[in-house]
Amino acid sequence: MVTPLYKNEKKILVAPLNWGLGHATRCIPIIKALINNNYTPIIASDGVALSLLKKEFPNLSSVELPSYNITYAKNGKYFKLKMLKDSPKLIKAIKAEKKAIKHIIENSSIDGIISDNRLGVYSKKIPSVFITHQLNVLSGITTWFSTKIHEQFIKKFNICWVPDTKGALNLSGELGHITTFKIPLEYIGPLSRFEKKQATIINDVLILLSGPEPQRTLLEEKLLLEFKNYKGKVVFIQGIMETEQSIQVLGNMTIYNFMTSELLEKTINESALVLSRSGYTTVMDLAKLNKKAFFIPTPGQFEQEYLAKRLTELSLVPSCKQEDFTLNKLNEINAYEGLKAFDYKTDYKKLFRLFESE
Repeated sequence: MVTPLYKNEKKILVAPLNWGLGHATRCIPIIKALINNNYTPIIASDGVALSLLKKEFPNLSSVELPSYNITYAKNGKYFKLKMLKDSPKLIKAIKAEKKAIKHIIENSSIDGIISDNRLGVYSKKIPSVFITHQLNVLSGITTWFSTKIHEQFIKKFNICWVPDTKGALNLSGELGHITTFKIPLEYIGPLSRFEKKQATIINDVLILLSGPEPQRTLLEEKLLLEFKNYKGKVVFIQGIMETEQSIQVLGNMTIYNFMTSELLEKTINESALVLSRSGYTTVMDLAKLNKKAFFIPTPGQFEQEYLAKRLTELSLVPSCKQEDFTLNKLNEINAYEGLKAFDYKTDYKKLFRLFESE
């Protein structure tokens, strides 16, 4: 049974996918907007995504959903094969979350659903929104097929919100822009939990890790070795959600297991350069903060590889393969412009009208 935080307010279930931290963190501005518009958000997820949102919103009710248990192959070239192998497990998890959502709706007066890439979190009884920046699901020669499969799932929802702009000036490129789509689309603008603030630069490099194992750990181990003798000041965030925050100092590096939004916003603003994966949420965050960056896409993950390549070709952010990274690569930064925010304000009142229909 989900207990509402406030009485006499419509309750909206917000359910991000637990695949790294990106889906959860980009739901933070949506959850804040729901609260500001007198809705009661109920958090629904699992694993580190649920842990992060419970830390960000300790006073909100939450419910744990079945886990997709997504992991990556150790070798990037086997990424697609690993996904295919795990597909029966994924389908089972989607069925389990559909059952869980049915139970939640039957036992609690939920008035609407916002699902960030959780394919089974919808209901025909109440307005259901799907959030994705991947209208085209890149998978190499099977892109057409993976896109059609994804579209079949999204058709179960009332509307799809795309966290990007519709026009030529956009962040997602061909990922979020498609010629034909069979359900209503709303481009809601890039989502970020952060605000740009004037700050003195005190960190030379901020290393920001996230994403499923084992690739998160493989990159962490590589970067710890590479930066061992780096002369500048480094803040290293492992992207591991634990009960308590831990901080350790290794020479020039200050290592955190995780940071909450307020501290992370401050740290990014105070850092000259961010080194990270090229996940779409990270791209949106760094654009909002007008940051110089260097991207190392997760090996074999077509979406991240596409975003990194696109931003490099646009002379915005340099990037390289994981196995090719060395400290010398950072010398390329000056030849790139860095990411810039768009002048776009999300109209949440308009978006949330869907939940007012009887």
